[in-house]
Amino acid sequence: MSLLTDIAAALERGEDERVGELVRVALAQSVSPPAILNDGLIAGMGAVGERFRQREIFLPDVLLAARAMYAGLEVIQPRLAGAGVPAAGRVVIGTVHGDLHDIGKNLVGILLKGAGFEVVDLGSDVPAERFVDAAAEHGAAVIGLSALLTTTMPVMKDVVGLVRERGLGGRVKVIVGGAPVSEAWAREIGADAYGYDAANAVERVRALVGARG
Repeated sequence: MSLLTDIAAALERGEDERVGELVRVALAQSVSPPAILNDGLIAGMGAVGERFRQREIFLPDVLLAARAMYAGLEVIQPRLAGAGVPAAGRVVIGTVHGDLHDIGKNLVGILLKGAGFEVVDLGSDVPAERFVDAAAEHGAAVIGLSALLTTTMPVMKDVVGLVRERGLGGRVKVIVGGAPVSEAWAREIGADAYGYDAANAVERVRALVGARG
């Protein structure tokens, strides 16, 4: 449907006002909110994520696309709630205690939302207990941990330990990422997945929750 294609294309270009306008037009033409979400907004953001992964575009382009996505979501959010559209899954994310870096974590959050996930962003400098408490409170399927300092990486191990200690390991998975983090570190601490960049992190989260996209 060309209108949905137009929404996706405008989102890729980062045209927030245009995306909002096209979403209103689509609603006025009785296009279903789930179709607008999946075939317009998520399709557009998926293309942005793939182009970012291929290094065809860069962080400023992703941030512009994200602003356009939010403009569209703002218009259809009330209709989506009424339509009972389920999220792809719920993910708790944050930068671990002692670490104030959040650019990479924010980018992961943007791409997760663009992929249809509900994201609970705890911010930066987050204690291990808060991650696990939030996952239990919100019924999250995944906890995403970011660290940019080697000195804060042990907090990731604490989170994995708490998940197991509280008996949540069967339903809550832990993914880790950040510049000093590696696949070997993820294995060492017992994390369920490692994301080497933001786009890859979304792919790994999809795999963890069994989402398709």
